[in-house]
Amino acid sequence: MTEPAPLLRLEARGLVREFPGGAGVHGIDLDVAPGEVHALVGLNGAGKTTLMRILLGMLRTDRGDARIDGVDLRSAGPDTWRRVGHVVEHPFAYAELTGRGNLAIAARLRGVPRDDVDAAVDRVIDEFDLARYANVRASRLSLGNRQRLGLAAALLHEPSFVVLDEPTNALDPAGVILLRESLVRRAAAGAGILVSSHHLDEVARIAHRITVINDGRVIGELDPAGIDLERAFFAQVHADVAGRVA
Repeated sequence: MTEPAPLLRLEARGLVREFPGGAGVHGIDLDVAPGEVHALVGLNGAGKTTLMRILLGMLRTDRGDARIDGVDLRSAGPDTWRRVGHVVEHPFAYAELTGRGNLAIAARLRGVPRDDVDAAVDRVIDEFDLARYANVRASRLSLGNRQRLGLAAALLHEPSFVVLDEPTNALDPAGVILLRESLVRRAAAGAGILVSSHHLDEVARIAHRITVINDGRVIGELDPAGIDLERAFFAQVHADVAGRVA
């Protein structure tokens, strides 16, 4: 008997959210499968962050629909959102709390059982090399270490679907490597990961698919194993712009 196809972590069809002046997203289809790292690339203002905010329920669509693990976003409740981890635009942290305090609160908000919180926090502190900052207030952390803290908070509950918007911002090379290893491990365990980045060479190291967005539309894909991704990316963007101007 044929095995059923695996449930998509994300399935989005015809997403439209338009703002005055024409900005927004205009009919985007997007999938993320279990075990897949799907990267979004585009110029500033291409619509990547708007798309991610829609997929996280932070913005309503004008048209279209999306499902996370088969659940329509319009009816998604706490059980669905506890299976999601995200960092969009800026990592959130309570400035007056320590790194460990922030992670403990994140664990409870994401449904980690009370008896398991300390172990989950310890694991992610080790994973992101945050031990020396665990008892330092977030307000005193550097931008890079606050980014590490935000990523740790987003991933400590082992989400099945992960959305990260420019996650390497402010990270030093060691932090980039730690994040890369973390995402590869979670994808191997079955998580679906959607990540946006300006760093084509970096996302190509871990991405199974790279989707190019321009002016709120999907305009093509890049081969992660391809040569000179930057040239291929700009060729697609220029062709899209020229085609719509003509």
